[in-house]
Amino acid sequence: MTDLNKYYQIAELIAAYVADEEKIMPASLRDWLDESEQNKTIFENVIQTERLKASVKRYQQINTDAAWANVSEILFKEDQVIRKTLWPRIVGIAAAVTAIVFGVWFFNSGRGVLKQVQDKVAYKNDIAPGKNTATLTLANGKAINLNEAKTGVVVGEYLRYNDNTVVIADPSLRSGQVAREHLLNSTDKRPLPYGRNNGQGGNDGKTQILTVSTPRGGTYQITLPDGTKVWLNAASSLKFPSTFNGLISREVELSGEAYLEVAKDAKRKFIVASKGQEVEVLGTHFNISAYNDEAVIKTTLLEGSVRVSLSRGKRIDTETSSAQAGGFDVTLRPNQQAVLTANSGPFKVLAIDPTEAIAWKSGDFVFKDEKIESIMRKLARWYNVDVVYQGNLPKSGFIGEISRFKNISAVLTLLEQTKGVHFKIEGRTVTVMK
Repeated sequence: MTDLNKYYQIAELIAAYVADEEKIMPASLRDWLDESEQNKTIFENVIQTERLKASVKRYQQINTDAAWANVSEILFKEDQVIRKTLWPRIVGIAAAVTAIVFGVWFFNSGRGVLKQVQDKVAYKNDIAPGKNTATLTLANGKAINLNEAKTGVVVGEYLRYNDNTVVIADPSLRSGQVAREHLLNSTDKRPLPYGRNNGQGGNDGKTQILTVSTPRGGTYQITLPDGTKVWLNAASSLKFPSTFNGLISREVELSGEAYLEVAKDAKRKFIVASKGQEVEVLGTHFNISAYNDEAVIKTTLLEGSVRVSLSRGKRIDTETSSAQAGGFDVTLRPNQQAVLTANSGPFKVLAIDPTEAIAWKSGDFVFKDEKIESIMRKLARWYNVDVVYQGNLPKSGFIGEISRFKNISAVLTLLEQTKGVHFKIEGRTVTVMK
């Protein structure tokens, strides 16, 4: 029997006891209480009236039948001992008791799937989650460490944080301003990769290329000069012009992952170059995942329309050796994802629920039948850890959801509870074991 099965059976016993007006305690519950002082303490805490009422109320706000069906499929498919045999009142109390005692949340009102498992497992070490941290590099190579107490930076006439405080103070200026020469103090006139910044195929002489980069364990928001908002995930970077004025297109270059809300401009297209592909839009919301350690690039559209194509050099190289040129240029509609493998095309277009692709922006990890290797790459980037594997790995995927702002032990516990995998933390190295 799995630990989760045992947890729920104990929860059923406690729920039946709470609902019984005569308070007759079954022998199996008494045996569990006698196992340890900790069990007795848990029991006393659980039956506190107000706490139990709050959890029951939360349980009653969801679709219990749909939730139970999903939970049973996810958690108990290898052990069908548990059945929904209790009457509704006891089921609700049992769910509430389970949540209180074990910190295992079985139900999510939005999706009716496993939300998160938060059993406390004794790790020798634990690692805190990532935070708001990034570096802004000017065209002359000067690096500015952005304030970790802020969530984003705004690049415009002046350089400021998104709470309107200054990034670089200059006593000669009025309060709240930053000199533009700080931003453009360079003789570097390099254009972005494809030479389309002005009508003559070069740079206008005034525009400088800036770079915002996040380390492993970092995230940050950037507001570009045209008002476009970009959220950078961990281990990512964005190159962009200091101004779009006088340019025939708005071009940026992405490495890693970013969610973009592009400001509308009917006269100038917005182009994102990333790892062998280009995404072209006028104004829309989308996510690009283009990490160098991932085998595929994923472009996910939430709103509007985007055109995804191989970058100019890749398209020429590939079309000369393939007859599938039609797959190298696709237009996405909302809730579609373009997948490019090994920078070579053709693109594969999928109809998806974009929740998983943008969960990181909302502060969550969402795993939907995801392989352990893919999950661990995400954890390595966000928690700034190295991952080592021992023995054979599970071949089946993992399902779950948990906040990115919990320590790594909480995420590892979620994975341990749902599949046959275990972990060891030593310093900043996580070992994955069968």
